Amino acid sequence: MRLNSIFILLILSGFTIYFGSCASPKNIAYFKDVPDTAKLRLIEQAAYNTPKIQPDDILQVTIQTLDPGSSGLFDQAGGGNTSPGTANGMGNLSGNGYLVDKEGYVILPLLGKVSVLGKTTDQVRDEISAKAAVYYKDPVVNVRFSNFKITVLGEVVRPSSYVMPNEKVTILDALGMAGDLTIYGRRENVLLIRANGNKKEFVRFNLNDSKIFSSPYFYLHQGDVVYVEPNKSKVASTDMAKARNFTIIASILSVIVILATRISF
Repeated sequence: MRLNSIFILLILSGFTIYFGSCASPKNIAYFKDVPDTAKLRLIEQAAYNTPKIQPDDILQVTIQTLDPGSSGLFDQAGGGNTSPGTANGMGNLSGNGYLVDKEGYVILPLLGKVSVLGKTTDQVRDEISAKAAVYYKDPVVNVRFSNFKITVLGEVVRPSSYVMPNEKVTILDALGMAGDLTIYGRRENVLLIRANGNKKEFVRFNLNDSKIFSSPYFYLHQGDVVYVEPNKSKVASTDMAKARNFTIIASILSVIVILATRISF
């Protein structure tokens, strides 16, 4: 009888651990402070600060002109009327664009060194346009990041590094690219890690609070890392797996002992 009681207790303990580790729907919702009513609530959103170019960034530079002959001066390998940054082997090319060196310069074919450090892509575009006007007739210049990469780690569906299609990216955009948080992600304590020169900035976000839209860190910069910590349910589920294995083993041993006891009598 005593062995039967131990067996039942082990089974009940396993069920208790299992159901105690389940996440409540209340804990996986966002923006809990927004009332569930039809009343409109206005939230002031943080101003967007255009990202500044830093060393080791990769820029895609494209020049278009109506004069194919002049365009060929820049695009010596292509010969067409479009001169993308990857069209030829000249300059400090890297992958899909021009690498910004440690001093903050890019080297463009024919145009030479262009200072880009701490500038926006629009500012660099205007400078390159002025330089290109010497060789091009009415040049149209486009400059954008080729490596606007955001890394999302932790309790998300698809943790990885993502190259964003544009520069105006929010933390919600990054989490959406990663497939959203899993049910085990801590929505009230999402960590943002940002490089600031030789230092790192660490910022915590609470996705349960609509004030996130007003945060100066709401818009991400290239190279940002977003980390979602596991919640207590994830820790409990890990412990549950260990406890489940223990329960199974203990149950089997209990059955063996019960059978052995009955057979002996």
